[in-house]
Amino acid sequence: MSLNAHPAAGPVPDSIGAYLARRGDDRQAARVVPLTGDASDRRYYRLIEADGSTSVLALYTSPFEYDKLSFVNVADLLQQVPLPVPAILDHAGDLGVLRQQDLGDVTMQAHLGAATPGEHAALYRQAVGFIELLQRRGRELAAPRYTPYSLAFDVEKLTWELEFFVKHFIEAYRGVEVPTATRGAIREEWAAIVGELAAEPRVLCHRDYHSRNLMPNRGVLYIIDFQDARLGPDTYDLASLLRDSYVDFAEEAVDELIAFFLALRRQDDARSDIGAVTPYQADFRRRFDLMSLQRNLKALGTFGYQTTTRQNPVYIQYMPRTLRNVRRNLQRYPRFGRLQGLLATFIEALQ
Repeated sequence: MSLNAHPAAGPVPDSIGAYLARRGDDRQAARVVPLTGDASDRRYYRLIEADGSTSVLALYTSPFEYDKLSFVNVADLLQQVPLPVPAILDHAGDLGVLRQQDLGDVTMQAHLGAATPGEHAALYRQAVGFIELLQRRGRELAAPRYTPYSLAFDVEKLTWELEFFVKHFIEAYRGVEVPTATRGAIREEWAAIVGELAAEPRVLCHRDYHSRNLMPNRGVLYIIDFQDARLGPDTYDLASLLRDSYVDFAEEAVDELIAFFLALRRQDDARSDIGAVTPYQADFRRRFDLMSLQRNLKALGTFGYQTTTRQNPVYIQYMPRTLRNVRRNLQRYPRFGRLQGLLATFIEALQ
């Protein structure tokens, strides 16, 4: 839910108008400004009250039952952790309207452009700390009433995401047809990757944890777009953050933040031996790279889908960085030699 003021206001949707009328708002006093949202079907508007206070109206595509809305369910869970998430201020499920705290227009991605190196490092350490807290407290808070505990990155889900990459990036965006034999070979590689990831012990994951879903506001770093949280590998959110399609990372910074994460988990048994890498650290890095590969391939599928199906070309600019991340991990491990060769047939950037 990365939000920015939209240049063209346009008419206020009927459901928003009905919501304001229900509240007894003076339409002349309260202003509604469209915001550019994320890749979802939801639309967002900033409500500016007569006194200048603001909030954000999330407009869903259809009516909802408030108590069954995943955003509400996961928000409650994250508040129990506790992690900073936008407050829910009001709702009108029959109109498909959810009113939330306004966190402004600046995501961490945008903030980094004006941040000092020290501020940059501090923000990322805080974001990594949130992952450790989410995983640790997530185990303690596990309960059937929270929807993320009934969902997981299993073989079916992880495979679907990789097939999504083939369908929407290679075939739709690149405009090439994958021969049946080649598709079968690619699926064999998917099976090896997915089998390993799905077999890992599962922790609570945000599901889309990166710089556009973190928002600094008045000294607090908020987490947004968390409604798809589910269980998955302990490397999932860290890979999303440090192999972000929207931000360049030096390898030294990635190494340092992985080490910081492991230290927070108190499983870094090499802390007294500066520069040494333990078997645990090496294995975690291997698993991190494997997860990063799967995440970046899925991201490319999403970018291809947004470009070709949703006619939203804004994500094209993030494809080169994501492809570099994919190529780095393919080249790093000999086990991916065959997969790299198969994909490079259709994607020159992976050669």
